[in-house]
Amino acid sequence: MAIKFGRPIEMRDAPRRQTERQAPLASPSLDLAVRLRRNRKSEWARRLVRENVLTTDDLIWPMFVVDGHNVRTPVASMPGVDRLTVDQIVRDAERAARLDIPCIALFPFTEPSLRDEQGSEALNPENLVCQSVRAIKKEFPDIGVLCDVALDPFTSHGHDGLIADGRILNDETVAVLVKQALTQAEAGCDVIAPSDMMDGRVAAIREALDDNGFADVQIMSYAAKYASAFYGPFRDAIGSAKTLTGDKRTYQMDSANSDEALREVELDIAEGADMIMVKPGMPYLDIVRRVKDTFAMPTFVYQVSGEYAMIAGAGANGWIDGERAMMESLIGFKRAGADGILTYFAPKAAEKIKAER
Repeated sequence: MAIKFGRPIEMRDAPRRQTERQAPLASPSLDLAVRLRRNRKSEWARRLVRENVLTTDDLIWPMFVVDGHNVRTPVASMPGVDRLTVDQIVRDAERAARLDIPCIALFPFTEPSLRDEQGSEALNPENLVCQSVRAIKKEFPDIGVLCDVALDPFTSHGHDGLIADGRILNDETVAVLVKQALTQAEAGCDVIAPSDMMDGRVAAIREALDDNGFADVQIMSYAAKYASAFYGPFRDAIGSAKTLTGDKRTYQMDSANSDEALREVELDIAEGADMIMVKPGMPYLDIVRRVKDTFAMPTFVYQVSGEYAMIAGAGANGWIDGERAMMESLIGFKRAGADGILTYFAPKAAEKIKAER
């Protein structure tokens, strides 16, 4: 009898025996005292034992402001995100208040004609950020406003600091950042957030705020900010993508380093930071966990533009369930130890959270 693939050729099309076809699957009873699936059996049970919960209190909503009136301009590389004129920023602040989002963050798109090598527009009390802060606080005084302190939205070269002979100047930049922080505080900003990564800037800003009557203005330091490829869409949004010369690796952190992040955070806490931030988010969850475990400080994480664009873009194309991926990414930050999240998903996530209450 010829054999093919372990079975006689003459029998390969023959039906199996009746008893073989109808034999029930073996179902031995396992002697298990612990069955972890019991706590997953239904939605109510899963909710009861859930270790981390995302609420609207965890969200900070970053917004981009542009010159003009009654204009919302889409950011092509960030589906669902617009640049807003000041009047429209106020309307989105109203939406944030309605959604119980406690804080918004402001980033300007500065016209090329207003950019220079010194980032002078950062010190203009009538710049777009200061106009937005005053307008928001006039209508919604109880919503928190966070202002970024760095020069890259205002410089013609796209860097966060002053440049001389191709080198980023640290101490000279800090002197300008102090003035920028005071300008924002005078406009009514609640949280100063230096993102420049210059050495010593937190101490200098804290001293200046205290000396000028702004002792209650908080500092959220971008303490562990990495030189990352995930910032691309943000640079499109603020208009620095085409102006940036070189890269930022001489002042932003090397993505290979973890211990260095703890040194940066420790210094910023000692210099007076009230809250610290890790940026970007998803590739650096290990840093979030180490920082929270080491310092037990209010720890925030920025889900940056590239992270947002990947999820929003894949969701829009039907490659993933965008809403589920959004919520999974946000709860991941909470699980890693974050107390709050800066995310462009803030309004959408808040709507989902409130709808499920």
